[in-house]
Amino acid sequence: MRPGQGNRSTSIVAPPPSPRCEPPGDAKPRAKEGKTLNERAARTSEDAERLVPDDAAPATAPGVLTIDLDRIAGNWRQLARLAAGAECAAVVKADAYGTGAHRVIPTLARAGCKTFFVATWNEAEMAHVLAPSATVFMLDGVPPGAASEVAASGAVPVLSSLAEIRAWAALADGSQRRLPAALHVDTGLNRLGLSASEIQTLVADMHLLDRLDVRLVMSHLACADDPGSPRNAIQREVLDRLRPLLPSARISLAASDGLMLGSEYHYDLVRPGYALYGGQAFRGGPTPVSPAVSLDVKVLQVRDVAPGQAVGYSATWQPKRLSRIAVIAAGYADGLFRQLSRATPSDDGVAAATLAIRGKPAPIVGRVSMDLVTIDVTDIDGPPVEPGERVEVIGPNVTIEALGAAAGTIGYEVLTSLGRRFHRVYRGGE
Repeated sequence: MRPGQGNRSTSIVAPPPSPRCEPPGDAKPRAKEGKTLNERAARTSEDAERLVPDDAAPATAPGVLTIDLDRIAGNWRQLARLAAGAECAAVVKADAYGTGAHRVIPTLARAGCKTFFVATWNEAEMAHVLAPSATVFMLDGVPPGAASEVAASGAVPVLSSLAEIRAWAALADGSQRRLPAALHVDTGLNRLGLSASEIQTLVADMHLLDRLDVRLVMSHLACADDPGSPRNAIQREVLDRLRPLLPSARISLAASDGLMLGSEYHYDLVRPGYALYGGQAFRGGPTPVSPAVSLDVKVLQVRDVAPGQAVGYSATWQPKRLSRIAVIAAGYADGLFRQLSRATPSDDGVAAATLAIRGKPAPIVGRVSMDLVTIDVTDIDGPPVEPGERVEVIGPNVTIEALGAAAGTIGYEVLTSLGRRFHRVYRGGE
């Protein structure tokens, strides 16, 4: 069934703006446009539900991006079963990995998810509105000078430095109440996280945490996608050594790939993200999830190109035979990276990045441009390919991972880069 068909599918007329929410406790919302934060959140929710039938997708839409909410919920349930005794949270940062947080968060909340992870303050506000009874952890913590705004978001900040701990504790002192927090300890990734020296300082001065309600201690694996990497066990051992030095709280180490490393990595809470949306990054075997995203794009024009002629900017590709070339309505502005141009067929045997039409591979030829991609449809069986046909960019024959590998990147980047010009169709989720 083509995206855009089916009784349970719905499509969004326009993506909603990020809502703001009523902050907890003593924090006061900032007035805007004479509306309370909850009133504006409700208005945003109404906008998000302004749905039209699938067959009403405009003929002018360059492509259809289909997000299967039932599969996302099913993936979460499957990962929760895999996590056994640990709680299964959901990472919904970056607009739920580009799939639409305003639809994904309520779907997962209805499925039973009680804990969400976001990156930024505005994402935290939105998640708090969409799942008001859930716990929302904010991975970016407390940016300098932003403690009051973080408190107003209703999120639990993940504190990664002594400076953040001090800022959060100072706000707690000023409000005469304990503030919720999580602690992020660095066990070898050397990105965010309390360093070994900071942990020693904290141990020597534990009163810094007196005003904080520490609900989670977490770390993050550097090589979780590679089950053969010794760094995974090293980081787990470092975390185990640090646990007695830190406040008594739940422990979290595993994200999508870490969940696949085994139960010794699960601790009290796992945080899948990419796998929720059907992503397959683990190199030790398939993650037991179903693809939840597909993308079809229209053919705009078809032309015959003879040997000696060239296709695209810089004339990088010339056919060796009379070839039929289809021009499709997507480009690097839509997430089809220009690096895909590097994989066009050449005499040195470099494999082509391929899309699919009628279920058959169609290699990208010539340079990917801002709004257009050219594909070779010479060998497609059946009647000649014509304008208006749909080309599979992501789907059963073209995985997100394959598209990422062809561009020299990862599926995460492909998924989060899909542009807003595509008409979005949401299946299920009720």
